[in-house]
Amino acid sequence: MMNKGLYQSDYEHDACGVGMVVNIHGGKSHDLVDNALKVLENMEHRGAETRDKTGDGAGIMVQIPHEFILLQGIPVPEKGKYGTGLVFLPKDEKAQQEILSVMIEEIEREGLTLMHLRAVPTNPEVLGAAAREVEPDIKQMFVKRGPTPHPLPVMEGSDYTPDEEEKAFERTLYIIRKRIENRVAKMEASTPLPHREGQGGESDFYICSLSTKNIIYKGMLTSGQLRRYFPDLSNDYFTSGLALVHSRFSTNTFPKWKLAQPFRLLAHNGEINTIRGNRGWMKARESVLSSEALGDIKDLRPIVQEGMSDSASLDNVFEFLMLSGLSLPQAIAILVPESFNDKNPISEDLKAFYEYHSILMEPWDGPAALLFSDGRYAGGMLDRNGLRPSRYRKDSAD
Repeated sequence: MMNKGLYQSDYEHDACGVGMVVNIHGGKSHDLVDNALKVLENMEHRGAETRDKTGDGAGIMVQIPHEFILLQGIPVPEKGKYGTGLVFLPKDEKAQQEILSVMIEEIEREGLTLMHLRAVPTNPEVLGAAAREVEPDIKQMFVKRGPTPHPLPVMEGSDYTPDEEEKAFERTLYIIRKRIENRVAKMEASTPLPHREGQGGESDFYICSLSTKNIIYKGMLTSGQLRRYFPDLSNDYFTSGLALVHSRFSTNTFPKWKLAQPFRLLAHNGEINTIRGNRGWMKARESVLSSEALGDIKDLRPIVQEGMSDSASLDNVFEFLMLSGLSLPQAIAILVPESFNDKNPISEDLKAFYEYHSILMEPWDGPAALLFSDGRYAGGMLDRNGLRPSRYRKDSAD
């Protein structure tokens, strides 16, 4: 991000609206997606917009709608054997082809196949003027799994279960995405890709997600524009058992398509006040980081993508910890530990957990309401001071 005048990209923060709808039995329906979009639309006051109706950002995370994809005529294999996600690309044809070449090379390097690239239907006429000026070309990529996504475990007597295969495939998709991001960043540094003035000197490239479980639709939109901009979201066969929604109100920032939330795992209302230290410590420890699950992480660095918001940086580290083998609750508890003292006691085991991991990871502190999901599990939490109060309701239909 190019700094202009008094603006400094290091101070990217958000203060937003978040919501989540979940069927606790796992049942999928379009009604759930529709209800989540209604939640988002009822949070219009939590998002910012300009006089021309350009929004700071809005988005939704859902489980991959497998049946909907098949009805689009895309011959994907069974669930868990392909990864998909939306990608923002430059509208300049030459720049787009250069990026697509990098994507194909990195996918095939892992023995996988880019089986399809779908042009995502959109309605640009609903956008504000400023958002339309910097609107990217939006594609949905489909990556097909190879025979074995990773070497089989060597433990005697162990079986390589379908669940382990899917986790290994998920890690491979993460590795591919990080390599693509790093290569494109180097391309931009040496020969800047075409960009528009409204993007502050940045190209339009950004991978919203690439996963076997969840998918994210987002953009430089208002809460009320999301479902109208993406017709997919109104299709009766577009179903999910959970949905996270986010309406962005950026503070000290410029709105950008890629800074809309949810990110790959979380949606965040609040600020990370310790963000400079958090980013600095992550950068400092990169040279000694190792992960048995991810292998050599040299190609994955930087773990924290530069030029993003505090929420995006938290999401980057959250994703790295999870794909390194931690569970969803473990990873988020290490990053955002709860408060405990004599007046607020916790169990000795939990206290030992927090004290041990405080040696390895400093808290990401600040007023925060966090909703998160990996497409299988979903949860929410507050910062240790509870400065972003949230509520939940369980209805009679679960």
